[in-house]
Amino acid sequence: MRLVASSNSAPASVNRYLLPHEQDVVTIRRHPAVLIGPVGAVLGALIAAGILSNTSIAADSAALAIIWWLWLLVLVWFVWRVAEWSVDYFVITSARLLLTTGLITRQVNMMPLGKVTDMRFERSLLGRFLGYGTFVMESAGQDQALSKINFIPYPEQLYLEVVGLIFKE
Repeated sequence: MRLVASSNSAPASVNRYLLPHEQDVVTIRRHPAVLIGPVGAVLGALIAAGILSNTSIAADSAALAIIWWLWLLVLVWFVWRVAEWSVDYFVITSARLLLTTGLITRQVNMMPLGKVTDMRFERSLLGRFLGYGTFVMESAGQDQALSKINFIPYPEQLYLEVVGLIFKE
């Protein structure tokens, strides 16, 4: 399976970081499993708010309001995390690897393909079950901004794409 996206289908938030001579090979979001923690937190907070609402603590209307306002804060935090996930992309171009993150403060991490000296991917048991992995890259013994990328979907296919670009002949 080849995961190829043309430059026309990549979002504008990614295209603005591509050089004129670069060709977009793959543009992909992180796996939705990155949201497992926030989903668990919002559901746990909902259950806690529901239980606390049925105790003697909630007899006071101010306490009941505080319980549900706190849950609303957790819900807003969850919506923020989903919004961040929706604008974060892992990009493989013909010349480099990019990871764009951030909703308000944009961060773009980059590694030239020619500088990658070692690359591997790891998959935990949950990652194999859900279909994500982690890319670990090294670059000539230097500490790079883009050395570990978590929650990558289709890690085998993407690994083959990157290795194919690094060792093309």
